[in-house]
Parts: sequence; structure tokens; C-alpha cells
Amino acid sequence: MKEIMAFIRTNKVNRTKEALANAGFPAFSCRPCLGRGKKSLDATVLNYIMETGDLPVSQVGEAFTESARLIPKRFFTIIIEDDQVDLAVKTIINANQTGNPGDGKIFILPIDETYKVRTGETVL
Repeated sequence: MKEIMAFIRTNKVNRTKEALANAGFPAFSCRPCLGRGKKSLDATVLNYIMETGDLPVSQVGEAFTESARLIPKRFFTIIIEDDQVDLAVKTIINANQTGNPGDGKIFILPIDETYKVRTGETVL
């Protein structure tokens, strides 16, 4: 079994839920989170910071001038069989891809053991 962890834009949650359900993945968790990627800042702002060591002042808001601002995202977790990983990943990508920085990130992890809390039995 594998765990798929996906960080996506907040405005793509409904589209992602619908796409996963339609692809045969009705069981998943989704929760709000805060974070940022390497490319959260505009290249112009990054260049200015590198050249001057200062953060530029922006008339459009502090979000463009604060280098450590955390951005609201959504965190999906799905536990699936190994042979379903490709389909699930493609489904998440298709539902979230805009071609712009900040579309998200997907991680795949192995699941070594699974137990039912109600019965304590091992789930294969």
C-alpha cells in the first residue's frame, strides 16, 4: 500500500474531491494547512532581495514583500494499493494543474502496516 500526500491550492478542493471520487477514490482526508514553496516569491522580488539585502515596499500589499509569508493550502492524504498510484497521481495533477507556480506538490510514501482501530486486526 502507498500513501499519497498532496498539497494543493485552496480553490481546487472541490474539483479535486470530485475528480478523485469519479476516478474511484472516494476515501481520503483533506485538511487546511499553511506553507510555501521555493518559488512563492516573484522573480523580480527575489532579484531585488539578492541585490540589496532588503525587502522591497509594495503598494499592492505586504504579501509580495514578506519573504516568509505562509500561504493557505489544502493537504490531501489518500491510502491506496500500489497499482492505483499512477491513476491517483494523474487525477490529482489534472484537477490542479494551472501551469503557474503554487499548483502544489505530491509525495508518495510506503505504508508498512495497517490496523483497524475497532477490532485491532491487521488490514492487508
